[in-house]
Amino acid sequence: MKNNKYNKSAETTINLQISALNKLKKSIGNSFNKAVKAIGDCQSKCILVGVGKSGHLANLIASSLNSIGASSFALQSAADAAHGDLGAISTSIKKDILILISNSGSSSELDPIISYSKKHNITLIGITSKKNSVLYKAANIKILIPEVKEAGEGSIVPSSSLITQASIGSSLVIAVMKYKKHGIKVFRKFHPGGTLSKKLLCSSDLMVKPPFISENSKMKKTLKILSKKKLGLLVVRNKKKLTSGLIVDGDVKRASQKYKNLHDLKVKDIMTKKPLSIDRDMLAIQCLNLMNSKRITSLLVHKNNKKNKTIGVLHIHKVLENVR
Repeated sequence: MKNNKYNKSAETTINLQISALNKLKKSIGNSFNKAVKAIGDCQSKCILVGVGKSGHLANLIASSLNSIGASSFALQSAADAAHGDLGAISTSIKKDILILISNSGSSSELDPIISYSKKHNITLIGITSKKNSVLYKAANIKILIPEVKEAGEGSIVPSSSLITQASIGSSLVIAVMKYKKHGIKVFRKFHPGGTLSKKLLCSSDLMVKPPFISENSKMKKTLKILSKKKLGLLVVRNKKKLTSGLIVDGDVKRASQKYKNLHDLKVKDIMTKKPLSIDRDMLAIQCLNLMNSKRITSLLVHKNNKKNKTIGVLHIHKVLENVR
């Protein structure tokens, strides 16, 4: 019975948090867009400060912003800011952006930080649930999160409010990544190790240099090259050195069953026209899903949308060796 009682408590807490997130989703407005643009355009650093439990979230958000190339760090605590930590905030020509997170928005620890930002004309993004708070009134960009019911007896333990703050923080990170338009490239740069690095491998990391053959080459010569290269495929090019097709072992097998004079045929007679080609920055796991769905074992690789200029070949075995 006791265990069941605690399970019910967990369900109540989770339901309150779900309700809080639904309120948050409906509250997103133009201020969010302004915050994304300010962070995305910042040429210096984003300094995050949280009051109380929000201080831990400030660290998490700063770490996530760093991972997408938006240089950030969190001050240890709002209380310490008035005792020297404000010196970490740049007031030079390329000013930092200050992001303050406080559910009430009226904690006394905020006063010296807000005063400092006003004195040095530093852009202040305020995240709070109180519209009549000092933080909301002082912020240049005001992100108002909904007032929500906390879980537990007396509704005094920060729970639902922390979930909304964490959600708005992660939403800012993803939106800034989209705004900066560097997507997965920068994210990969800052995640070179561990399991995540495997998930971030791109086709360019695993592709091999493609063997080429002219579309007018006779099959007798082509078979020798195909055997020598040991890749089971050749990329076919026309007179302009542009990719016009692909020839694989399967094409040869089918052609040998169909034609008696296979050696006298030209590559273009049996090649696969318009072979699938993917961008060099496509994630390896996406390439694997594509090959599985199309029931093929290899993909051509190009860059800058130039599908007729093959720069590599990606084989399913290479992908399986590295992403699983």
